[in-house]
Amino acid sequence: MFGIRVFFFKFANRIVNRKDMLLIADSGSTKTQWAIAVQGKPTEEFSSGGLNPSLMSDAEFTDAVRAALAESGESDFDGVFFYGAGCTPSRAVKVREILADLTGCGNVEVGSDMLGAARGLCGNSEGVVGILGTGSNSCRYNGRDIVANTPPLGYVLGDEGSGARLGISLVNGILKGYLPEDLQRVFYESTGLDKDEIIRRVYREPAANRFLASFTRFIAETIARPEIESLVTEEFSRFFSNNVTRAYGAVRVIHFVGSIAEVFKPQLMAAASIHHLKVGKVVSRPLPLIVDYHLQTSFNCC
Repeated sequence: MFGIRVFFFKFANRIVNRKDMLLIADSGSTKTQWAIAVQGKPTEEFSSGGLNPSLMSDAEFTDAVRAALAESGESDFDGVFFYGAGCTPSRAVKVREILADLTGCGNVEVGSDMLGAARGLCGNSEGVVGILGTGSNSCRYNGRDIVANTPPLGYVLGDEGSGARLGISLVNGILKGYLPEDLQRVFYESTGLDKDEIIRRVYREPAANRFLASFTRFIAETIARPEIESLVTEEFSRFFSNNVTRAYGAVRVIHFVGSIAEVFKPQLMAAASIHHLKVGKVVSRPLPLIVDYHLQTSFNCC
């Protein structure tokens, strides 16, 4: 009888403990960051290639996720939460089906990278959140879901404040010659590029947005120059004017995720003050905060 009790106790414990195995992903077009979160234990993280369901076929997406899961060494999850670029409402349905099939988990949630950033930065509280990376985005969040979102429109029509747009502003000043000559000389020497090569890469090669965003390294290295700092502050000001103050009503604080926000935080704060805003939390990547959100949300009833 005692042996039966011990067996039952262990079996019951396994039922309870299995509820704390969560798989969480924050995905972009070039890189996906994964976390395996277990309540009360250190979170395991690993990376894989980019997963953008709007740019990949179902078969390509399935194969890429299967390969990533094989690398993780785990396959039995009690909750799967996938946040990614390209996870539009129409594509999210299929992504949910694929993840459920590959993991055997009935509790799968799929959302945009914007939703992941908002949940990570704001948790269960209301707030306004921005993404500043290669592209840009923003939203108003009610503590659970996005309730307002300004269309980012991509680097040609929008993406104000993004790495791509900063690159455009820099290259425009270099090629048109209104940035100082010594700065132009330093730019050409450090990048090894000339006008013809830049034009070719922008208009004739794929991923022009990433190419343009690569110039943010030069911008960061020369940020002490007033003309460069002004260029960055003005671009951030356009982000606030076009995407935040006109869209979300009375806003006092806005939180940010993304490498551009982190690297150029002083200029971001200066631009925010122009619009009577304060910059709150700034993190380069939201995954650890998203993990915290789901651990809290998953176990707030226990």
